[in-house]
Amino acid sequence: MSLTDTDRSLIYDMSLQLLQQDILTRTLFQGGIVGQMLRNMMVEQSSSYQRTNPYDEAITGTLRSDAAAVKQNSRNVSEASSMMGVAKEGVAGIQTSLADMKQILDDINSGLLSGSDPIVQQNYLNLKNQILGYVSNTEYNGIYMLDSSKWGTEQIDSGGNVYIQAFKNGGFDVNFYDASSLDFASLDETALGNQSGRDAQNALLDSLSSSIDSMHDMYDKRETSYATQATQLDAQSSLLTQAAETRRQKPAQSLESLLLDWVAQTTGSLLNTSS
Repeated sequence: MSLTDTDRSLIYDMSLQLLQQDILTRTLFQGGIVGQMLRNMMVEQSSSYQRTNPYDEAITGTLRSDAAAVKQNSRNVSEASSMMGVAKEGVAGIQTSLADMKQILDDINSGLLSGSDPIVQQNYLNLKNQILGYVSNTEYNGIYMLDSSKWGTEQIDSGGNVYIQAFKNGGFDVNFYDASSLDFASLDETALGNQSGRDAQNALLDSLSSSIDSMHDMYDKRETSYATQATQLDAQSSLLTQAAETRRQKPAQSLESLLLDWVAQTTGSLLNTSS
């Protein structure tokens, strides 16, 4: 069987492609400069292992250990600040609901709304349920902060205290106030239909708002205080780390690196290098 011109052309093209592939393979994976460059890109160069200096590790061990402990304490106190912030936001939600209930009473007394209107009463009840929701559901990592019925666990004791390890050999309790003990149950939408009932509700709202406002102020101040303390502990950890480096015979960080770290700690940095 004789080959046609088309068959000959196909065989020629395939042979040429195989020859080109063979030349390319030899060039890349044998001694050519292109192959060397490709291998350098694909194969990671081995790096020499830098041994630690046992003397340096010994004389800086306590400082490095203290720096790590203070760093962890800084994180603990920062978490305490976050807990205060979450509790504050829960209380702020209660504040808003109480203010809205107060507004409903004012609108009824001014004639804008009717205290006997089922929709008005339902709105009043909905706000009460929102408050109860904040009380029972405000939590941080499984710690319920405003509802004493959920206290008495490994994380928070029956008095609403959470222990924070803040120092090398001790710490302090973070205390939460029991919002569930306040008389939210007496908020009654059916009392809106008469003046005496509204007066009683108004007095109750004033009392509840006063208590909740005090809680909010307390949580706000403690959130700020703990955040400041966490920053101070973090600065102490950085100083201990720098002190450990300066005691090394062969510092792991250069003088320029230590100086830059100090400048970043003092003036701030665009990058977060904390670990």
